[in-house]
Amino acid sequence: MNMFRAIVAASLVLGAPAMAQTQLSVATGGTGGVYYPMGGGLAEVINNHVDGYAATAEVTGASVENMGLVATGDADLAIGLADTVFQAQSGTGRFEGQQLDMIHAIASLYSNMVQIVTLEGSGITSLADLKGKRVSVGAPGSGTEVNAQQILNANGLTYDDFDEQRLNFNETADALANGDIDAGFWSVGAPTSSILNLATTNDIVVIELSDAEIAAALEANPIFAKTTLAAGIYNGVDATTVIGVPNVLVASSEMSEDLAYSITKAMFENIADLQAVHPAANQTTIELTLSATPIPLHPGALRYYEETGATIPDRLRP
Repeated sequence: MNMFRAIVAASLVLGAPAMAQTQLSVATGGTGGVYYPMGGGLAEVINNHVDGYAATAEVTGASVENMGLVATGDADLAIGLADTVFQAQSGTGRFEGQQLDMIHAIASLYSNMVQIVTLEGSGITSLADLKGKRVSVGAPGSGTEVNAQQILNANGLTYDDFDEQRLNFNETADALANGDIDAGFWSVGAPTSSILNLATTNDIVVIELSDAEIAAALEANPIFAKTTLAAGIYNGVDATTVIGVPNVLVASSEMSEDLAYSITKAMFENIADLQAVHPAANQTTIELTLSATPIPLHPGALRYYEETGATIPDRLRP
């Protein structure tokens, strides 16, 4: 920013017109998750490779809130869990009666893993053990809470079965460390900083779901997928079977086709810049987008994928 100001100042001194930049907002999530660094990395890519635009990553309540921000024009780009994005675009689930059909996909970035974390010695070793406990189900309006409810309800559990707390990632980690809660849900790319930090000072356990629990969750939400949290990704944690769900970068249909094209092209042609910010971007591929995205693509993004020669599924065409 200082360099840009210097260029502007120099141009004024020389009598040349300053190049105006249009500001773009990228809605992300809390600072303890992956959305914020990924959004920050994308903003840098835009700043460096999309002429005439300056982007900034904004801290938000994540998926559900982000869909509303794009719909109202308060954010130009946003990241959201695939099921939340689908519900918003189709007017189902949390968005029953308030369809946001202006939401279109730019790309699928990476897959979240629903991580249910407790501390060693808590006595919690299964989903059923959450009964009667103090459990963080994620920030209000977050994809984590949406996923937590889906997994719990599919397996016969509701908020009536435990003391639910609606905390963001950093708050959940702090509450676990302080003994204020017994377990917490994270729906986020792994590793994530808040769990990494918690695991450096506490012995943590990631609850493994049984085959029957996973099957029930997949039946409730076909966007879910069975996946494995790699051994050692957090200190002392073995390989653990968990639920996975993609994360989608979206924009409004009000965004111009040329801008959406330029953002998509800049992201994929400079993907190493995003990977340097967070390892989750190693999953950011055209293949993931075309296989995992649950809503139609923005026409500008579609144009980029067509230029690469990729085969576009009919469901992704506007």
